[in-house]
Amino acid sequence: MAVNLVNVEAVSKVYGTRALLDGVSLGVSEGDRIGVVGRNGDGKTTLIRMLAKLEEADTGRVTHSGGLHLGVLTQHDSLDPEATVRHEVIRDMADHEWAGNAKIRDVLTGLFGGLDLPGFPQGLDTVIGPLSGGERRRIALAKLLIEEQDLIILDEPTNHLDVEGIAWLAQHLRERRSALVCVTHDRWFLDQVCTRMWDVQKGDVYEYEGGYTDYVFARAERERIAATEEVKRQNLVRKELAWLRRGAPARTSKPRFRVEAANELIADVPPPRDSSELMKFASTRLGKTVFDLKDVTVQAGPKVLLKHLTWQLGPGDRIGLVGVNGAGKTSLLRAMADAARSEGEKQPVAGRVAVGKTVKLAYLSQEVAELDPDWRVLQAVQAVRDRVDLGKGREMTAGQLCETFGFNKEKQWTPVGDLSGGERRRLQLLRLLMDEPNVLFLDEPTNDLDIETLTQLEDVLDGWPGSMVVISHDRFFIERTTDKVYALLGDATLRMLPRGIDEYLERRHKMEEAAAASAPASVQSAEKSGVSAADARAAKKELQKIERQLDKISEKESRLHTQIADNATDFEKVAKLDGNLRELATEREELEMRWLELADDA
Repeated sequence: MAVNLVNVEAVSKVYGTRALLDGVSLGVSEGDRIGVVGRNGDGKTTLIRMLAKLEEADTGRVTHSGGLHLGVLTQHDSLDPEATVRHEVIRDMADHEWAGNAKIRDVLTGLFGGLDLPGFPQGLDTVIGPLSGGERRRIALAKLLIEEQDLIILDEPTNHLDVEGIAWLAQHLRERRSALVCVTHDRWFLDQVCTRMWDVQKGDVYEYEGGYTDYVFARAERERIAATEEVKRQNLVRKELAWLRRGAPARTSKPRFRVEAANELIADVPPPRDSSELMKFASTRLGKTVFDLKDVTVQAGPKVLLKHLTWQLGPGDRIGLVGVNGAGKTSLLRAMADAARSEGEKQPVAGRVAVGKTVKLAYLSQEVAELDPDWRVLQAVQAVRDRVDLGKGREMTAGQLCETFGFNKEKQWTPVGDLSGGERRRLQLLRLLMDEPNVLFLDEPTNDLDIETLTQLEDVLDGWPGSMVVISHDRFFIERTTDKVYALLGDATLRMLPRGIDEYLERRHKMEEAAAASAPASVQSAEKSGVSAADARAAKKELQKIERQLDKISEKESRLHTQIADNATDFEKVAKLDGNLRELATEREELEMRWLELADDA
C-alpha cells in the first residue's frame, strides 16, 4: 500500500477579499505524478507553495510524513550569484567522480546539451550572477534532479526549455521513483508524465485520473452531466475533445473515462478547421504571393544561420517552425518581417525576399510591447479598432474578444500598468488580432498563458483565414494550430518534416550520436551502411528537390480547392478537378515516401 507523503486538510487561503482556496483537502502518495492546471491567478502556485510549506494556510493544515525528503523548483531560484555552476550543481565533486555517475551525466546532457555545458562561457566554471533568468532556471532544475527525493514539486519546469529539453525532462521524470506535483501549461508534457490531474477553479480543486487527455474527456463529461457553462463547453472543451479523440489516437494509453459517452459528446463536432474553405478565404485576401525567398542568407552578426534558402510561404499556409536554440528561427522571421515592413527595400545579406502587395503582417515577438500604463485594457484594444472580422462570417467587438482572452468585464477596466506579465502577453496578442492582419508571425506565443487561454487562442486561430508561422517549444500548440512542420537543425538549412516533431527529435538524436562519434568511427559506420560521402551529398540534394516539389504540389492543391469552391454548381468540372486533386495526393504520398527513404542517408 502506497504511503501518504503529504496531507492537505480543509485548507483555505484568502488574498484581500478573494478566496483562492476554500476548504481544500488533498493527498500526495508515493508514486503519484500529479499535474496542476487552472487559470492564471486561480491559486495553482499558492497550492503547491502550501504543499511545500513555503506558505502558511489561513485555516486548515498541511502535514508531511516523517523524514520526507522534498525537492522544490519555484519560479524564483535561490542560487548564489557569486558561485559557479559547478559548485551549485555538483558541489565541487572531483571530475572523475561526477563524470563516472550516469545520473549526473544524463542530467547535464539533457538540460545543457553536453557535459561541457555548450553555450555557457566557461562551462561548469561559469559564474551564475551574470546569467539570464532562463539559464539560472535550468541550473536550479539540474541541481534538484541530480539529488534523490521522495517528492518533487515543480512550478513551470518547461519554461526556457526547447522541444528536445522538454522531451528529455518528460522521460527523466517518468523513470524517477520520486512522487511528483507539477504546475505547467505544457499539455504534451502533462500527457507524457502525469497519472493524475488537479484542476484549480474558483477556490476548489477537482481531481481527475490520468493525464491531460483523460482530464479533458472527464471534465467535458462532468460538465455535460452538470449542464454548466453550456456555450463555453460547446465552443471550447468539445472542440478540443474532438481534436484529441480524432487527431491524436495514441495520445493516451489507459483512458479512465467512458469512451461511449465521449464519442456521443463529440458526434456533432466538426473538425477544428475547414482547410479548403480557409485556403479560399486566404487566397482572396492575399493573392498568389505571400513571402517568396530566393537564395537567401540570414546572419546574426558574423554568424551565418541560413544560406542559399529558397522557400515560399503561400496563402493559407500554417507552418510550425522548430529548431535548436540559436539556429535562426527568430532571425528568419525578422528577416521576412523587415522585408514586409520596408515594402521589400530592406533585404537579407544575400538573396531576396519578395513580399505580396496585399500582405498585412502582425508579428508577435518574444518581447512584450510597452503600452501606456494608465490605459485601461479595453482602451488599449479599442485604440486599434472597435470590431474585428475573424473570417467565416464571424465578427467580434473589442469587449467580446477581451472576454475570449480572459479579460472579464471587471478586468477590462484594469490599468495596463497593473497587469501581470502573462496578462500583458495576452493583451499584446489581442491587439495584433484586432488589427485584422492576413499574415501572422507568432514567436513563442504560449509564454505565460494558462491552458484555458491557450484553448481559447486555438479556437480563435481555427477560423482565422490567413498565412501563419509559429515558433514554439509547446508541441501541443504547434500540432493543434499548424498543418506542416519545418525545422532548422543547426546546419544552415530549412527542412520540411512530414512526420512533424517526432521526426525532428529523431533526426536531432541521430545528429548528436554522429557528433559524439569520432571521425574514423563515422567513416567506418558509413562504409558499413554502404553510404559514401558522395551518396550522402546526392541524397541531401534530392531531399531539397523533393521539398520544392512538395511545396509546388501544395500550391496546386490550394488552387484546385479554390477552383472547386468557385465552380460548386458545375458538377462535371468539379468531378474533373477532384480527379486532379486525387492525382496530386498520390504524387504527394510517393514523394513523401521517397523523402523518408532518403532522410537517413542525407
